[in-house]
Amino acid sequence: MIQIAAVVECVDGDDAWVRVRNRTGGCGRCDEPGGCRSSGLVYPFKARTDLFRMRNGVGAKVGETVNLRVDARAPLRGALLGYGVAVVFLLVGAALGTLFSPAGSEDLSALIGAMTGLVSAFGLSRWLMQRPDVWGGLGVEMTTASECAEEQRSRFG
Repeated sequence: MIQIAAVVECVDGDDAWVRVRNRTGGCGRCDEPGGCRSSGLVYPFKARTDLFRMRNGVGAKVGETVNLRVDARAPLRGALLGYGVAVVFLLVGAALGTLFSPAGSEDLSALIGAMTGLVSAFGLSRWLMQRPDVWGGLGVEMTTASECAEEQRSRFG
């Protein structure tokens, strides 16, 4: 499990808006020898905010510190969701563009269809990732700080 601390900013029905504290990226070896230097590559794609909407299954109140736990397989599932949707939409768009193209312009129609599919996939992926039920499907859950401390004590004595 991957864990990160967050503070509840707002409670909205069964959901809570939480702000992630002290967010760091990756292993922290960005500029060290042997580090992947990927932080420079992902900087343009960095989340615009550290505020997320989560299912409030623990009944957290505004101002309470909670832990967000992510299943270790969630990054793989998220990548498959993001890239898989993009590839499928790109290929389907290209196929549809070719299928409905006038004679002699199949390549241009395939390109237009592929780009339309890719833009559609980007929009769908953004919409899906804003939905708390999708986050839950990726293995993201909220726990209280006291639950986390109790679990750590039971695991490590």
